[in-house]
Amino acid sequence: MEQASLHASMTAHEAQGIDHVFELCANEMAAVDQLIRDSLDSNVVLIRQIAEYIIGSGGKRLRPMLVLLAARACGYRGNHHVTLAAIIEFIHTATLLHDDVVDESELRRGQDSAHAVWGNAASVLVGDFLYSRSFQMMVAVDSMRVMEVLSNATNTIAEGEVEQLLNMHDPEVTEASYFSVIEKKTAKLFEAACQLGAVVTGRADLETGLATFGRELGVAFQVADDVLDYTADADTLGKNVGDDLAEGKPTLPLILTRQYVGEEQRSMIDEIIRKGGRDRIEQMVHLIRSSGGLEDSKAVARKRSAAARESIASLPESAWKDALLDLADYSVSRNH
Repeated sequence: MEQASLHASMTAHEAQGIDHVFELCANEMAAVDQLIRDSLDSNVVLIRQIAEYIIGSGGKRLRPMLVLLAARACGYRGNHHVTLAAIIEFIHTATLLHDDVVDESELRRGQDSAHAVWGNAASVLVGDFLYSRSFQMMVAVDSMRVMEVLSNATNTIAEGEVEQLLNMHDPEVTEASYFSVIEKKTAKLFEAACQLGAVVTGRADLETGLATFGRELGVAFQVADDVLDYTADADTLGKNVGDDLAEGKPTLPLILTRQYVGEEQRSMIDEIIRKGGRDRIEQMVHLIRSSGGLEDSKAVARKRSAAARESIASLPESAWKDALLDLADYSVSRNH
C-alpha cells in the first residue's frame, strides 16, 4: 500500500487522540494499579522503593490495557484479566530495568532511570524480583495455557535482548536482524497481552487473530518509537534525542539512511555506530532527517498498523474492538 493511501486509511478517531480509550478502561485500570501496588509488598525496602519509582513514573500502560481490551472484546465477564494485566506490566517493568542497565540509559520517561539513582546491581536484582513475582501471580490464575503463553513470551523477550546486544555497535545490521529483535523484544509482549484476552475467555478461535494484532501493533509501535528518537524533543520523548545512535544501536531510520547516502557519509555513520557517544549527534540527526529514512520508516509503521487492524476484522463489533483499532492508529500518530 502506498504511503498516501496508508494516510487515508487512518480513521477519524486518530485525530481525537485516545483519551476515550483510557476512559473506557479507567475503572479496570484502577484495579490493575491497585493490584500492582499490593503485589509489590516486600520486607525489603529497596525493592518497594525501586519498583514504586518505576511503576509510579507514568507511562502509557498500553500493554496491561491491551489485556483488558482484548478480554472484553472477546466477551469476558470475569476478573482474571486484571491479574493478567498486572503480570504483563511487571514483565514489562522488569525488562525496562534490565534494558536501562544494558544501554546505560540515564533517562526513562523523563526522569532519572533507576540504575542512575540506585546503581546497576540493585536495578538488575529488582528486575529479577518483578519477573519472579509475575510468575507467582500466574499460578494464581490456575491456567496452563496462560503459563504457556507467558513463559514463551518471557523466553522470547530474553532472546531478543541478547540479539540486540549482539547488534550493538555493528553498522552492518540488516533490516531482517532489526525486525527479528523488535518482534522478539517488544512485539512479543504486545502479542501475549492480546492473546491472553482470548485465552482467559476460553475463545481459542480468537487467539490467532488477537496474537497477530498484538504482534503487528508492537512492531508498528517500536518503529514509530525509533522514528521519534530522531524527531521528538527530549522533554516530549522522555529521553535524549539521538540516544539510540549514541548507544550504538542501529534502528530502522539509521539502517535506511545508511542505504540511501553516499560512501563518504556511510563511512561517517559506520564510525559513529562503532564508537557511540554524542560527539556528532546533531550532524547525524540532521542527516537522518534529510535522507528519506524517517519517512520510509513511518511508512513501514503505518503498514504494520494497518495489518494489525485487518487481523481483528472478525471480532464482534463493540466499544472494546473500536478501542483496539484506535490504539493501532495511535501507535503511529503519537508524538511520544
